[in-house]
Amino acid sequence: MSASRIDETKTFLPVRIAVLTVSDTRGPENDTSGDTLVERLTGAGHALAERALLRDDVAMIREQLKRWIATPDIDVIITTGGTGLTGRDVTVEAMRPLFDKEIDGFSVLFHQISYEKVGTSTIQSRACAGLATGTLLFALPGSTGAVKDGWDGILKWQLDSRHRPCNFVELMPRFEEHLAPGKRKK
Repeated sequence: MSASRIDETKTFLPVRIAVLTVSDTRGPENDTSGDTLVERLTGAGHALAERALLRDDVAMIREQLKRWIATPDIDVIITTGGTGLTGRDVTVEAMRPLFDKEIDGFSVLFHQISYEKVGTSTIQSRACAGLATGTLLFALPGSTGAVKDGWDGILKWQLDSRHRPCNFVELMPRFEEHLAPGKRKK
């Protein structure tokens, strides 16, 4: 992605991002994918709103996501892990029912970027994204490489208010415009 897509005359607006690692095998001491994501988002100027690590359990993941979606100080949730095809991979099942709208293009673009790195093995990922009550949610695979692909190739740009021709940040104030003011999260 060329820097020419950044309009330096615009102001950078940091967003508040929660990071959730989903894994039965990782703990805080070896959560390399979560660490990579936090380093990249804070390095880009965004705020880490919260961070958690949960095992592969639909109910636990969904409850954590619901809490964060309901929190006015969280704009974006990014998960890492649980997007594969094994029986333990349940992040997508936990997340998708919460979507008001799915962001289909995220998965398409993620697979395009991933294909350049891992070839047809990208087919084994169910990376997805959506909007839930005004909060953006992104599910990335659990590998550090996939986190880098998702952040560096997509999220870094779409979460930068200066990115042109458009970005998610400029849309955020309008995500809940269809709701009465008392029903809005923010």
